[in-house]
Amino acid sequence: MAITLDEAQKALSTAIERAVELGIAVCVSICDAGGRLVLFARMDQSNWASIYGSQGKALTAAATRCKSGSIPPDSIVMQRISELEGRNMIYAEGAVPLIKNGVLLGAIGVGGASADLDEACALAAAQALECDIE
Repeated sequence: MAITLDEAQKALSTAIERAVELGIAVCVSICDAGGRLVLFARMDQSNWASIYGSQGKALTAAATRCKSGSIPPDSIVMQRISELEGRNMIYAEGAVPLIKNGVLLGAIGVGGASADLDEACALAAAQALECDIE
């Protein structure tokens, strides 16, 4: 089971709506279970570097089935996985795996604001898809 385009669009829209409510401008990346980009959006006024941040966080959440901020970056195993993935993984708050009925659909990563606000947007999207949230 993989995330559908409709689900990805719903998650992206929800994350952006939450960002607007919070008064922040972010980048949002939705990836599939393999960590590959399905959908992306960059809000007006968001920082260009957040493009990479949102994608790296989403990749991390998909690869680990955990929130991106809960992974210890000094783990030798995680360092090796990141190396094999081109060092594109980012171990910072702001991404959550999209797991439904125990099945990993993909992940959403948000970047551009503080870590807790990024994560609030990602969590809102996961809730909109009725995903299992730990």
